[in-house]
Amino acid sequence: MIVMVVRKRKKVIKQRGHRTHGWGSPKKHRGSGSRGGVGNAGFAKKGQQKKSQLMNRGEYIGKYGFKSKTKEKTRYINLDDLVKIIPELKDKGFVEESKEGIIVDLLKTPYKRVLGRGNVDKPYIIKALGFTKLAEEKIVKAGGKVISS
Repeated sequence: MIVMVVRKRKKVIKQRGHRTHGWGSPKKHRGSGSRGGVGNAGFAKKGQQKKSQLMNRGEYIGKYGFKSKTKEKTRYINLDDLVKIIPELKDKGFVEESKEGIIVDLLKTPYKRVLGRGNVDKPYIIKALGFTKLAEEKIVKAGGKVISS
């Protein structure tokens, strides 16, 4: 018995020259590249057409406002931490000694506001942007002064 081998042409080869390869419209069978994105993708480019729909939904196309990159965050320091770092601040030139007491200028440091945790043992004259009531009371009670600007 003789067995004949049938050589079958592949479908892709058969479809050569046919624009759609059997998928109907040329748009089909492109993968997700034919969609142009997901969700609201492309709304900014097609903004004029979509503007009425977006305004009804309460959305806005494009950028608005600004964010400053140079804005410095206000940093806080507690009294107990301040007492610990006074020798460090003295080396950097933020602390001076006078007849009235030890003057600590926090306006030149990153710390702008003083909080009330801890105790003060010496009469400090502290310059800062702000103080909590408790911190102010403790500094004055120890014989110091509070200068807020």
